[in-house]
Formats: sequence, structure tokens, C-alpha cells
Amino acid sequence: MADINKGKKAFVQKCSQCHTVTEAGRHKVGPNLWGLFGRKTGQAPGFSYTQANVNKGIIWDEETLDVYLQNPKKYIPGTKMLFNGIKKKKERQDLIAYLKDATS
Repeated sequence: MADINKGKKAFVQKCSQCHTVTEAGRHKVGPNLWGLFGRKTGQAPGFSYTQANVNKGIIWDEETLDVYLQNPKKYIPGTKMLFNGIKKKKERQDLIAYLKDATS
């Protein structure tokens, strides 16, 4: 079972320098993640994505995020996300649970 509190800690340590999660939150180096679940790649209003992100064309959900967060550059070749990924499945599950809670 995923742990939202551990997910929040992972977000703060690994994601918050580039992303925000609040409604109407500002973009940083990466897009604001509010409304992430159910959104198509490369579609956060006002953020300048690479063509690779726009063209990927998948819908973000627990499954697609799990694969993406394991190795972003492999899942979307050409992404500008400078993050090597999270190798531990449990840590990804915790982070995804937090994101699902915090972005909707």
C-alpha cells in the first residue's frame, strides 16, 4: 500500500525544485502538476514543452507515471526533464499516491 506522507517527502526532496502541485501554481523549470491525472502529455497551459512531450500522446495515470518516473528520458526520448528517475518501485508508488492526492 502506498504511503502519501512518504510520497510527499520524496516530492519535496526530488521534485519540488522544478515542479509545483497547487491549483493555479506557477511553472518552474518544469510545469505545475495541478490536474496531472487524466491529462495528455505536454498539455499544461502556459508551459513550453519539447515536441517529444507533446507528441508522446499518452494520458497520465498511475501506470504511465510509474513507467515515466522510472526513467523519464527512456519513456519520452527528447524530454527536457533533467531527472534520472526513481529506481525503487515502492518510492514511485508513494510519490504517485501523493501526486494523485495533491494535484486534484
